[in-house]
Amino acid sequence: MRSVKGFTLIELVVVIVLSTIVVSFMAMFIAGPVRAYTDQARRSELVDLAEGALRRVARDVRRALPNSVRVTTSGSVVALEMLNTVDGVRYREQPPPNDPDKQLDFAAADSAFNSVGVFTGISKPFSSSSHYLSVYNVGVAGADAYELANVITPPGTQIDIDADATPGEDNVTLSPAFRFAYGSPAQRIFLLDGPLTYLCDLGAGTLTRYAGYGIAALQSDRDSAAELMAAGATGTLVSDQVAACSIVYAAGTSQRAGLVSMQLGISDVGETISLQHQVHVNNVP
Repeated sequence: MRSVKGFTLIELVVVIVLSTIVVSFMAMFIAGPVRAYTDQARRSELVDLAEGALRRVARDVRRALPNSVRVTTSGSVVALEMLNTVDGVRYREQPPPNDPDKQLDFAAADSAFNSVGVFTGISKPFSSSSHYLSVYNVGVAGADAYELANVITPPGTQIDIDADATPGEDNVTLSPAFRFAYGSPAQRIFLLDGPLTYLCDLGAGTLTRYAGYGIAALQSDRDSAAELMAAGATGTLVSDQVAACSIVYAAGTSQRAGLVSMQLGISDVGETISLQHQVHVNNVP
């Protein structure tokens, strides 16, 4: 007779039960580290997202025209606005021998003057009617660049900058001529490309950067996405998943730095990380 080899139903059930027990124990030991790795990876991603957004804002704040940073809150939207500098030099306060046209004149409208030092943040020859020049913005009535008078050239002013025959100097021409109302104690003049705004919208959970729009005297006219877009702004998303946002500006004085304090919370899968960042603002005009 032939011998029959195999296993019984009872043996099969025992093997299945033992295998289930072994797999369950393995899952208990493996699931914890896997879950911890997934959680850590998500937290790292949230930290990177928040840190990158805060550093982007900080970079622009450091380039802001002195005394041009302003903050307002409207409902769930926090708006941070500033005038963005492209470059800056010192203007020639005293003329060189036999050439008074190279001095910046504050007694009358001036159409041409020299800088002491050269512009390094632009390509020369430079020509633009969409940029601005500003001298001694202190952010008060009569000396506020947002008023588009006295301390900043009017919109549409043709600005041309090129190397001067004098080594280490650039020649600046304005059309039409403009009279800056006040001289800077440090002879500082700034080239601007206009305002920019960061909108932190907790309702939409976004932080967005807006640029390319016109200067307005009142920030209340530029503290919403609709107002900025209507003014010609272009929006760039900096971060989504924003769960908390706070921006506070301590202006300081014209003799020392102001301080922008920012707190940003980013949320995902029910977990929120919060980072705080402070940026010093050079307010010496």
